[in-house]
Amino acid sequence: MIKNLVRGIGALSLALVPLLSAPAAHAAAPAVPVPEVMVLADAVGLVQVTEEDRTGYTRTKFKHWNSGDDKSDGCNTRAEVLLAEAVVAPTVEADCKLTGGTWVSYYDGQEVTNAGSLDIDHMVALAEAWDSGASAWSAARREAYANDQGADASLVAVTARTNRQKADQDPADWMPPAPEAQCRYVGEWVATKLRWQLTADGRELDALKVYAEGPCEDTIVRYTPAA
Repeated sequence: MIKNLVRGIGALSLALVPLLSAPAAHAAAPAVPVPEVMVLADAVGLVQVTEEDRTGYTRTKFKHWNSGDDKSDGCNTRAEVLLAEAVVAPTVEADCKLTGGTWVSYYDGQEVTNAGSLDIDHMVALAEAWDSGASAWSAARREAYANDQGADASLVAVTARTNRQKADQDPADWMPPAPEAQCRYVGEWVATKLRWQLTADGRELDALKVYAEGPCEDTIVRYTPAA
């Protein structure tokens, strides 16, 4: 009986050796997405063409502004974009009220010293996004789109005047009034469409090709597909 007991203990010890000697497992670090980088003409060539359809669109189907990327700072997405884009940082007071600060609206080159005079523009307007594929998204994905701070191009602080002139128009019908801003704008428009796998209609694509094959042929487009 004693021999059997010793034999059993020995077998148990051998069974435990691999468990005790194996190195501790470490969770793999999440992979950092590598942006796609290409010239504008190649990027335009990746945009799919379809007819647009605004049936069922309402702005409320894109929840914004939410609590932003930093849930602990007390600021919503709008305020976080303003803080990120300030060339002179504003003072952040209670309830994330911003005072002071300086911004440059790249659409028209205007310097702005009052945060209330700025709009946060969706590079591809919510209605245009709906037309271009977002109508098929879940509410959660539309919210992610409307508050996207994962790409610098998605949301931009600009003068209220230029944002409202733009409205929901695409580059076939509206371009920034500052000529030096137009190639950047086209590049960021295409980057946003590719990031979110949004389509373009025929007129829009033709307008993008004019810029890509002409004054903006050297523009570089960088984008990372949205999760």
